[in-house]
Amino acid sequence: MSAVSEAHVAEHSHDHSHSHEESFVSKYVFSQDHKMISKQFLITAVFMGIIAMALSIFFRLQLAWPGESFGILNYFLGDRWAPDGILDRNMYLSLVTIHGTIMVFFVLTGGLSGTFSNLLIPLQIGARDMASGFLNMLSYWFFLVSSVIMVSSLFIETGAAGGGWTVYPPLSALPQAMPGSGLGMTLWLISMSLFIVSSLLGGLNYIVTILNLRTKGMKMTRLPLTIWAFFITAVLGVLSFPVLFAAALLLIMDRSMGTSFYLSDIYVAGEALDPVGGSPILYQHLFWFLGHPEVYIVLLPALGISSEVIATNSRKPIFGYRAMIGSILAIGFLSFIVWGHHMFVTGMNPFLGSVFVFTTLLIAIPSAVKAFNYITTLWKGNLKFTPGMLFSIGLVSTFVTGGLTGIILADSALDINVHDTYFVVAHFHVVMGLSAIFGMFAGIYHWFPKMFGRMMNMKLGYVHFWLTIVGGYGVFVPMHFVGMAGAPRRYYQYTDYPMFEGLLNLNVLITIFAIGAALAQAIFLWNFFWSIFKGQKSVQNPWKSNTLEWTILNAAVGYL
Repeated sequence: MSAVSEAHVAEHSHDHSHSHEESFVSKYVFSQDHKMISKQFLITAVFMGIIAMALSIFFRLQLAWPGESFGILNYFLGDRWAPDGILDRNMYLSLVTIHGTIMVFFVLTGGLSGTFSNLLIPLQIGARDMASGFLNMLSYWFFLVSSVIMVSSLFIETGAAGGGWTVYPPLSALPQAMPGSGLGMTLWLISMSLFIVSSLLGGLNYIVTILNLRTKGMKMTRLPLTIWAFFITAVLGVLSFPVLFAAALLLIMDRSMGTSFYLSDIYVAGEALDPVGGSPILYQHLFWFLGHPEVYIVLLPALGISSEVIATNSRKPIFGYRAMIGSILAIGFLSFIVWGHHMFVTGMNPFLGSVFVFTTLLIAIPSAVKAFNYITTLWKGNLKFTPGMLFSIGLVSTFVTGGLTGIILADSALDINVHDTYFVVAHFHVVMGLSAIFGMFAGIYHWFPKMFGRMMNMKLGYVHFWLTIVGGYGVFVPMHFVGMAGAPRRYYQYTDYPMFEGLLNLNVLITIFAIGAALAQAIFLWNFFWSIFKGQKSVQNPWKSNTLEWTILNAAVGYL
């Protein structure tokens, strides 16, 4: 019996075992079914993405038109944080912090991996479900509670966490440092601790499922590249997230218990604090030991999704399958030994800096293998330009574009000149933000029929893609020039500094593109939610793909 037919039989036997009536709560709320959990992750991530996008528009209005009154700011933030429609300085930093935190962790990590690992791992390897349905359910609920706490921190009297999404001490370690260092920072740390628990529960489940529950004949060298990407992503998360948990735990102890892991010789209002002997650089080491694998925890699932979508819509097998596996493994390994390139300006020994320069440049090789293999797969293929295919090609574009600016930041001599400027912001938004978002959109458009049994509107998908890629490049290409002019990130008002007054027009241009790109997402949201209920019913295999999940009946003909 073939692997395909065995998976088909296994899935149907699974369906019959659950043919009894389930209550609404057990089916839709506390579900242990991987397919329903993937939908829960997706819809939660979509709502978190809407919030993060709105926050980015709020602080971009301040950057483009500093000091001007906007009724929308007063409407959403109130008189406390936007008196007369002018954004408060402390709230500005909190909006930047929460926007970055939500996008990196709750949309691009939890949303991307949680959605597609849950949906595809059992279906593509021929398993009945995850290794542990209960732990899978818990991973979602920890994720949801974490999300609620993070968003709720925006509504407390002293404001949400400030200090940037990296929450460096001493701002994060001293509750009295600024309004965003108080209760909001405590909620940030609690939320992130719960998020890490969610990620670990999910990651362990994914690893065990892939290693132990593959159907007969499904060797590791026959796994789709999506599964390889999810597998290495889970391994990265299990190895690196505990380090961030340790960093957060030590930070909580510094804040609440009088320790000084990160504090030394601090003066507040002219008075020396008691804690001495610590080092904020320790926090940076711990944070970025997670932080750089985190880049690939975000990127690898998107690259895996694009591998499948490009191969399917090129009507060709992916070029260099084993080389692609090798590149995923190499990226996973190298991601753990490059974190120091975030810290070139901390007084690092120049020799040690040169080691991190070498390892950082080295990671370009497996990344280039992936980019060239995508292009070679597209070459002379019978291309079908579905919305998912367009977003996958867009990912290849942003991955290459962002990688080119990464060469500058990888070199310590060059990085020092643009460190902590908008050049860094532009780089990681292109290489990580846009690329991962494009991968997520590609996955949604491609597997929407499998998840909901209906088709999304293709024409709206095309409009969504073109507006998004034009808006994305329109935001982040000019931002590189703002950074090269020396403008530091997270400044509230650049017109306070004569040397940056000439950058105001660029900030206006960036904000206009950002508003346009945000409005384009309204097209996607309408298409997504309308299609769940009213979209055209899908045939079993609308893209004529040859992976296992399409051999199983979908919602349109009685599955799910």
